[in-house]
Amino acid sequence: MRNSRHIEILVGAFMAAGLVALFFLAMQVSNLGSTSTGDGYRVTARFDNIGSLKVRSPVTMAGVRVGRVSAIDYDSTTYEAVVSLHIEGRFDQIPEDSFAKIFTAGLLGEQYIGLDPGGSESYLTEGGELALTQSALVLEEIIGQFLFSKAQEGVKDE
Repeated sequence: MRNSRHIEILVGAFMAAGLVALFFLAMQVSNLGSTSTGDGYRVTARFDNIGSLKVRSPVTMAGVRVGRVSAIDYDSTTYEAVVSLHIEGRFDQIPEDSFAKIFTAGLLGEQYIGLDPGGSESYLTEGGELALTQSALVLEEIIGQFLFSKAQEGVKDE
């Protein structure tokens, strides 16, 4: 009887540790596990289409995470999405003419912003704006354009 109770306590502790580990794994996968420190600076970029980009999506440069998307808004005068990026303070030498592109990563299609450095000798600072941007590629639009071009080829052949 005493041995059975001891085993039940160990199994319960093992299950609790497993649930805690599963919780931390879920937080990491959903980008909620890492908190950004207050140091850094905020810049904006304007896109025609952001696809399924979300707040807290990574901002990378050469494959290294340099920041996160901090806010997404809509400008009703220019009909563009305005994306605010929080860049970590240690990355303070990003040229101001850098190019921002929206990429898709992984099987689940998580989208993130990739920065390609420009050649300017002045750097991004608080409140700066990335003028050169490339919107997200929407798979449905690409397939539609392909099918339309094939249909046009079929009409020309007749």
